[in-house]
Amino acid sequence: ITGASRGIGQAIAGKLAREGRKLLLHGRDRSALEETAELVKAQGASTSVIVADLALVGGVEEVIESVGAGPLHGLINNAGIAIVKPLAEITPAEWQQTLAINVTAPFLLCSRLLPLMPSGATIVNILSIAAKVGFPGWSSYCMSKFAIEGFSRSIREELRPLGVRVVNIYPAATLTEMWENVSGEWPEERMLDPEEV
Repeated sequence: ITGASRGIGQAIAGKLAREGRKLLLHGRDRSALEETAELVKAQGASTSVIVADLALVGGVEEVIESVGAGPLHGLINNAGIAIVKPLAEITPAEWQQTLAINVTAPFLLCSRLLPLMPSGATIVNILSIAAKVGFPGWSSYCMSKFAIEGFSRSIREELRPLGVRVVNIYPAATLTEMWENVSGEWPEERMLDPEEV
């Protein structure tokens, strides 16, 4: 699970832990990631953690190496970044950072880890309603989610004969730490709890 330190990723980790899954948790914040790992272990699940920056190809490689020889029965591409700015204020570096984390990292993880996935494995891409609807000031984020939706549709058909499922999840606005760092356009009472995703 990428981006498992908090929010939706942490909630997913908890649900899978209750099913007795063996988990590899990724995040950028070691202390927050260790908290998730402790929650998972308290539910009796086996877990390990990898701290890496998915904005860097080297960081993605660290995650891939941590998986080991497999088999890998599930990959959840959850890590993401939202830079909310008017179009004229987005810098090329911010645009590239959004692409790297939200688009390139899932591509690399899917393509490089596919050989470890047996028939019956599942790839889950956490998208957003932003893959369906554009929002003012969210151009880089919406672009990335539209891109991953297209990527997912393509690989779903490509991997179907191998018995590997590709599933997209489209959460609405969810009350996570990421939302604390962007301008609020939705009333808090209308936002989802991560456990509801």
